Amino acid sequence: MTTRLSIVVPCYNEAETVGELLQAVRDATPMEHEIILVDDCSTDGTRDLLQGELNSLVDKLLFHDVNQGKGAALRTGIAAAEGDIVIIQDADLEYNPEEYPKLIKPILENKADAVYGSRFMGSEPHRVLYFWHRVGNGLLTLASNMLTNLNLTDMETCYKVFRRELIQSFTIEEDRFGFEPEITAKLAASRARVFEVGISYYGRTYEEGKKIGWRDGVRALYCIVKYNLRKQPTP
Repeated sequence: MTTRLSIVVPCYNEAETVGELLQAVRDATPMEHEIILVDDCSTDGTRDLLQGELNSLVDKLLFHDVNQGKGAALRTGIAAAEGDIVIIQDADLEYNPEEYPKLIKPILENKADAVYGSRFMGSEPHRVLYFWHRVGNGLLTLASNMLTNLNLTDMETCYKVFRRELIQSFTIEEDRFGFEPEITAKLAASRARVFEVGISYYGRTYEEGKKIGWRDGVRALYCIVKYNLRKQPTP
C-alpha cells in the first residue's frame, strides 16, 4: 500500500521565498504527496503569485480573508489533509524539505505517531543567530517537558510530523504560535509515541522576515500551563 504525504504550508507575506520553497518541496518529495498551502491574508503580493505563476506548484490552495495567525492557518490546512502522514512546513527557507525522509521514517516503521525535527540535537548545520531566542526556546521546552513528562529538546520547532488520523483528532484552539505547546500537550495526553530527529536550521533575521516575538513567548508559556493542567479528552 502506497503511503501518501500531506505537506501543510501556512503562509503570510512570503512573496520572496514561497516560490523557491514550493519548488524545493516538489523536488525533495519522491513519494506520493499533496501540498496544501493556506495563505493567511498576505498583503505583499504573495496571494497574486499563488493564484498566478506558482499555482501549478500547489495541490490545494486555501485563503483566509482576515489575518488570523499561524495556528489558524494550520487548523485550516490540517483539516483539508487527506494523506496518511501530515508534515508542517513553513513558507520561508529556514527548514530544508530534503530532510523529509528521516522525519517520516519512524512513522513508516511503525515506531512513532508523531516526530519532531529538533534544531538542537545531532550534527546538522545551523545558522548562528540570536542568543536570547535560544535561551527562550530552551526555557519553553523545559517548562513544557516538566508538565508533559516528555524529554524533547525542541518543542518550538516548525517540523512536526503526525499520523493524519491523530492530528485530525485534536481540536486546534490556538490561532498564533501557541499551536506548538498546545499540540505538544495534547500529544502527551493522548499517550502518542513521539520521536525526535536532528535537523538543520537556516534561521532568518527580523530584517529577512522573521515574525515571532517576545509576546509569542509569553503566550507560549501561558499555553504550556493551560493545555497541560486542563484535562484533555482522549482522541
